[in-house]
Amino acid sequence: MKKGIDYIGVAVGAMIFNDKDELFLSKRSKNCKNERGCWEIPGGGVNFNEKLSDAIIREMKEEYGIDIIIIQQYPAFDHILTDEKQHWVPSTFLARLKQNQMPVIMEPEKCDEIGWFQLDKLPSPLSKITILDLNYYKNLK
Repeated sequence: MKKGIDYIGVAVGAMIFNDKDELFLSKRSKNCKNERGCWEIPGGGVNFNEKLSDAIIREMKEEYGIDIIIIQQYPAFDHILTDEKQHWVPSTFLARLKQNQMPVIMEPEKCDEIGWFQLDKLPSPLSKITILDLNYYKNLK
């Protein structure tokens, strides 16, 4: 059975800003489970018996070689991808990098590009959950 397809998948994301107020985004590869080619706030699935906060720390280390410090957890959202017949419930964490780190693509089969972007100059297309997270973030300000 596959999470997100045969049953609802639980996922996490990390909204990371640098000291220039730029947001870290990654571009999903053609090998991803869904929303291929979309730019997103990076993250991944939660494993059985894993805390959400532990999952996002693990995912950032595995996928981008970075250590993060969690600042705040956002509420979970419904991430229903009708056309792709998938259902996820992700929660995003506002986070920052530990000192002197720079993300690199550690899993090139999942990620085509990474970058830092100003909120008024985001790449396109954005994943559905990234749009929800950005709207939530903007409403907090």
